[in-house]
Amino acid sequence: MIDVLFLAIALAMDAFAVSIGLGAKQANTAFSSAAKAKSMLLKLALMAALYFGVAQGVMPLIGYLLGSALLGWLASAAPWIGCIILIGLGAKMLYEAIQGDHEEEELGLDDNQRVDHKLMGTMAIATSIDAMAAGFTLNLLAVNAWLACLIIALVTALFSFFGVYLGRQSGTWLEDKAEVVGGVVLIAIGIKMVL
Repeated sequence: MIDVLFLAIALAMDAFAVSIGLGAKQANTAFSSAAKAKSMLLKLALMAALYFGVAQGVMPLIGYLLGSALLGWLASAAPWIGCIILIGLGAKMLYEAIQGDHEEEELGLDDNQRVDHKLMGTMAIATSIDAMAAGFTLNLLAVNAWLACLIIALVTALFSFFGVYLGRQSGTWLEDKAEVVGGVVLIAIGIKMVL
């Protein structure tokens, strides 16, 4: 079960990084009062938790179901495939952290753009596509996949919620560091899978 927790934390890092960016952008928005700013920050944090949590919980489940359908054909190579997927995802996260690529920038989110449900849904899908590939690896762990996906969803929701508040206080400098941590953890889980 500890592997699932580490996987959940690693998968949550993309959503965490985007949430930090959203909080930092919200800090640059002018509000008529402190109470209005506080209310809007809470709303943004709840939206991030809901959208990112649901997307990160559903996508690995899809990957798990697709992987279980293929597992019979790939049984002998499955640990290596899982290893390659996790190392690839981890390397991608590290590359994006080094390059400074962020989903909210790719989607054209600027400081003045209002974060609505459509934009939040798009960002949630963009950050969770990798989780679908990681869901394949749930077939290789001795865990209940449904419970694992629930844990991934809850961990992501918590990280996303607090990421908005952290971004509001600290700015964007933590975004890349969160992705580095996630990338390293995914690579470590991938290597552990074949050892």
